[in-house]
Amino acid sequence: MKIVQKTVSVFVLLAITMVVRLAGDNTVLVTTVGDSSVLTCPIKENTTMLTWTINFKAGGPCTLVYRNDTKMTHRTNCSDNIDWKFRAGLAPALEIQHVGIAQEGTYSCEVASRDGNFRTTYHLTVLAPPRLRLFCDERGSPVCEAAAGKPPAQLSWVPESCSRAEEKYHDNGTVTVLSKFTACSTNGTNVTTCMVSHPAGNWSQSIASCPSEKTNFLLYACIIACVLVIITLLAVIYYFKLRSDRLCHKTKPPEIGPIHSQQDDTMEVEPYTTFVQKENVIYNSVLDLTVGQNLPQELCRET
Repeated sequence: MKIVQKTVSVFVLLAITMVVRLAGDNTVLVTTVGDSSVLTCPIKENTTMLTWTINFKAGGPCTLVYRNDTKMTHRTNCSDNIDWKFRAGLAPALEIQHVGIAQEGTYSCEVASRDGNFRTTYHLTVLAPPRLRLFCDERGSPVCEAAAGKPPAQLSWVPESCSRAEEKYHDNGTVTVLSKFTACSTNGTNVTTCMVSHPAGNWSQSIASCPSEKTNFLLYACIIACVLVIITLLAVIYYFKLRSDRLCHKTKPPEIGPIHSQQDDTMEVEPYTTFVQKENVIYNSVLDLTVGQNLPQELCRET
């Protein structure tokens, strides 16, 4: 019976040893979107093959294999930003360039050697810093938005706000947090500050007092009134200008041709009159001469 118990104990210890050896180390690695990460795997003596198996939270697995004897690599279903990193005097490492949310998952490295298989596991967590925006809504209340953060950001107000934040989850695992400022006391302030707390960093942004609905209504009313006044003035100016043009058209005197003076007419007729008078004088002189000489009038006419 004791021999059986000892045999069972030995098998249990061997099983535990194998589980521990296969499990290896587990490391939690946290990085930020856009950064680069290098994962290393402890190499044993007489290593023959090195294998990285990546199980993403979203999407299929990725596998990279390196054979030490042939120095050959092989990859299956891996994106371009995940590849081997070879360094002089060091074992090959796994490099992730420009880490994105899609690269979040479990990275397991298995070393095959003559002494057995050894595994090291990394749990990669990717942080996405939120985009902060502070604005006034249509009612004149300050609104703070921390968009597309992972994990969700924590929002707080200075002075203190009595409102609760709203969260909107996106398909890629990010969360947008929206908080509207509601004063807890009647002691108002001209400046409101939104503070954002996140594992990737802390930010704050301030805004001056937002105009209320009444102020907005008065502003819009003043703008509309000014526009109406300008339109009315332009219409009045156009009306008077049009009326003035019509009056000028009615009172315009008719066009009169050039007036010739009596002196001009006399000057135009005078040469002809002088010529006729001279002819009459000549004719009378000839007639008197004919009568004096008793010549026939027909002959005188011929002359």
